[in-house]
Amino acid sequence: MIIERLSQEHRNIEKLLAILERELEVFNHGDRPDFKVIRAVISYFELYPEVYHHPQEDVVFAKLRTRDPAAAAKVGDLAREHQRGAERLRRVVHAVDSVLAGREILQTIVRDFIECERYHIMMEDRDFFPAALKALEPQDWTEIASALTNPEDPLFSEAAEDTFDALRARILQLEQEAEAERH
Repeated sequence: MIIERLSQEHRNIEKLLAILERELEVFNHGDRPDFKVIRAVISYFELYPEVYHHPQEDVVFAKLRTRDPAAAAKVGDLAREHQRGAERLRRVVHAVDSVLAGREILQTIVRDFIECERYHIMMEDRDFFPAALKALEPQDWTEIASALTNPEDPLFSEAAEDTFDALRARILQLEQEAEAERH
């Protein structure tokens, strides 16, 4: 009965490992894995195997060592294997936490950039450009125009430089792919 339950728990653990493997594949393909699922699986591994499953195996193993030392020797140091598993789990937790922390930092930094750029654009459109249109003379505009070396945006203009063509195409492709995924 106990071995059947431990074996069934192994099958359940295999299912969770398959879920982690799928989420890792999503990550490897450059997509965003479901970190809630990953954290839930990790939480399970932090609790159930360490607190319930492994101690039961350790009790069974201690009995096996008494009854059949040769069979126990063939299994090896089960307690050490469990300890190594716990160490590997801690590395997984640390790695996931690092990715999540890095992701949160990245999101914070990118959001700050977006908000600041939008504010900057709004300020220029609302304050700077109207003030310049009101205050500058035709001669000022002539001088400004002659000082500009490339008045067209190289990323969005039809006359883009060759060096920006590939970049523009890649950006447009990524945007189209992202838009297609959203629908």
